[in-house]
Amino acid sequence: MASKTYKVLRYKIVIMTLSFALIPLFALGITIYHQFNRAYTTKIKEAARALAENERISIELFFDERVAQLVTVANSHTLDKITDEEYLKRLFQKIQSKSKSFIDIGVIDENGNHLAYVGPHYDKLKSVNYSQEDWFSAVMTSGTYLSDVFMGFRKIPHFIIAVTRLEGNKPWILRATINSEIIDRIVSKAQVGKRGDAFIVNNQNILQTSPRFSGTLLHHPSSPDFSRARGTNVDLIQNNGEKVLYATSQFNMPQWVLVVVEDPLEEMTPLLEARLAGALILIGGVLLMVAGAVTITRAMTSELIRMEVDKAKSDDLLVQSSKMAALGKMAAGIAHEINNPLAIIGEKAGWMKDLLDKEDIKNSENWPEFEDSIKKIERQVDRSRTITHRLLRFGRRMEPTQDLIDVNTILSETLTFLENEAHYREISLETELDPKLPRITTDSAQLQQVFLNIVNNGIDAIGKKGKILIKTTSIYGDRPEIKIEISDNGPGMPKDMQAKIFEPFYTTKGPNEGTGLGLSISYSIMEKLGGRIVVDSEVGRGTVFSIYVPVV
Repeated sequence: MASKTYKVLRYKIVIMTLSFALIPLFALGITIYHQFNRAYTTKIKEAARALAENERISIELFFDERVAQLVTVANSHTLDKITDEEYLKRLFQKIQSKSKSFIDIGVIDENGNHLAYVGPHYDKLKSVNYSQEDWFSAVMTSGTYLSDVFMGFRKIPHFIIAVTRLEGNKPWILRATINSEIIDRIVSKAQVGKRGDAFIVNNQNILQTSPRFSGTLLHHPSSPDFSRARGTNVDLIQNNGEKVLYATSQFNMPQWVLVVVEDPLEEMTPLLEARLAGALILIGGVLLMVAGAVTITRAMTSELIRMEVDKAKSDDLLVQSSKMAALGKMAAGIAHEINNPLAIIGEKAGWMKDLLDKEDIKNSENWPEFEDSIKKIERQVDRSRTITHRLLRFGRRMEPTQDLIDVNTILSETLTFLENEAHYREISLETELDPKLPRITTDSAQLQQVFLNIVNNGIDAIGKKGKILIKTTSIYGDRPEIKIEISDNGPGMPKDMQAKIFEPFYTTKGPNEGTGLGLSISYSIMEKLGGRIVVDSEVGRGTVFSIYVPVV
C-alpha cells in the first residue's frame, strides 16, 4: 500500500511538471507541422500540374505535325500519281528521312479498298477492305481521324492517322500507321522517381501506352478511372491503402487523358527531412524533460520504497523460515506418533500368526483367508513404517551421507508418495528408466527429496489431466553423470520466470499454496551432492527439469 502511495505521488509530480513544460512546446510543434504540410502539398500539386500539361502539349504537337504532314502530302498529289506504289515508296522514304514516326502508309478509295500500300505488312494488308471498320466511316465523315490503339488486321497494337482528299467528286483516303513507341517515350518522361508512373487512357478507360506499374497495354489500369476527366486536375487519392498524387490532363484530339502518378513522399524528400529534423528536436526536448522530471521524483521516493521492500522481504523470510521449521517438527512428531501404533499392530499380527501355527485349524475352510489377511496386515505395516521413515528423513536437515544406491529404485520409491495425488488429479506418472544405470555413492534421502519436490511441482503445474514423464540415462565422457529428466505437459514458464525459480520464496502459486522454498532447497542439495539442475520451459509446451548426478 505504501509503495502504491509513493508511486501515485511520483506520477502526480511528473505529470504536473511536464504539463507546464510541454503544452507550449507541443503548440509550437503542431504549428510548424501544419505549415510544413501546407507548403509540401501546394508544391507537389503545382509541380505535377505543370508536368502533366507540358507532356500533354508535347504529345499534341507531335500529333499535329503528323496530321499536317499527311494533309500536305494528300493535297499536293493526285490519286493517279500517289497510287503508283514505286512513287509512294520514294515519297514514304523521303518522309521517313526527316522523321521515323510512321510505320507504313497507304491509299484507300471510297469503297475501302487498298489502292496502294508501302510498309512491312504488304501481304496482310494490300488486299484488305476497310469499309466495315469504325475508323473508315469516321474519317469519311470528319476528314481527319486519329484512332485509339487497336490490334487490327496485323494483330499487333498500333494506332493510325487518316485524312480525306476530295478529288473532283471522288474522295480517297491517305492513311498512315504511327509508331506507338514514340508516344511511349514521350509519356515515360513524366514517370518521375522510383515509384512514379505515367500513361494515357481513352474514353473507355483503356490503356493506350504501357505504364511502369499501373497495368498492361489495352487493359484497364489499376488506378482510379480518369477517362471522364476534363481540363487539367491534381488530386491526392487513397489507393491500395496509400495516398497517391494523380495529375490528369485532357487531350483535344483524340479523346484521351494523360495520367501522371507520383509518390508525394518521394517528391518532397528535402522538405520531409526538414520536418523530420524538427520532429526529432521536439521529441528530444520532450524526452529530456521527461527524464529530468522522472529522475528528480524518483530520487525523492526510491530510498523510502527500497527500505520498505527490504523490511517486507526480511519479514517474509522470517515467517517462511518459521513455517518450514514448524513443518519439519510436525512431520517428525507425526511420524513418531504413527510408528508406535504401527509397532503394536505389527507385533499383534505376528502373535496371531504364531497362534494360528500352534492351533489345529489348518483343516478349516477359512484357513487360507486367515493366513492371507495376516500377510496383508504385515505388508501394510511394513509399508506404513517405510513411509514414516521417509517422512522423518524429509523433515531433517542433514549434511550429505554416502550410500551406494540405485537411482531407478530411489525414483520408484519417490513416486509411491505421489501416486494417490496423481491418480486423483487424473495425471499419469510414466517412466522410462534405463536398466543399465550404474550404481552410485550419494545421499539417497536428500536426492529423494529433490525428486519429490520437482515431481510434486509438476503435478501442481498441470492441475488436472496431464502427463509427467521421468527418464533416466547415462552420460559418458570426462565427467560421467546420470541424467534424470522430469518433464510435464503443463502450461510452461516464460524466460524471465525461469531465471527466478531457484530463488528462495519465489513461487508462482497462490498465497496459501506454496512457500517457494522447494526448488531453492533442491538446488542447494544438488550443489552439495556435486550435481546440478537445469530447467527448460516454453509457454504452452510444458517444462523439463534435467537433474545431473555425478557417477561416483
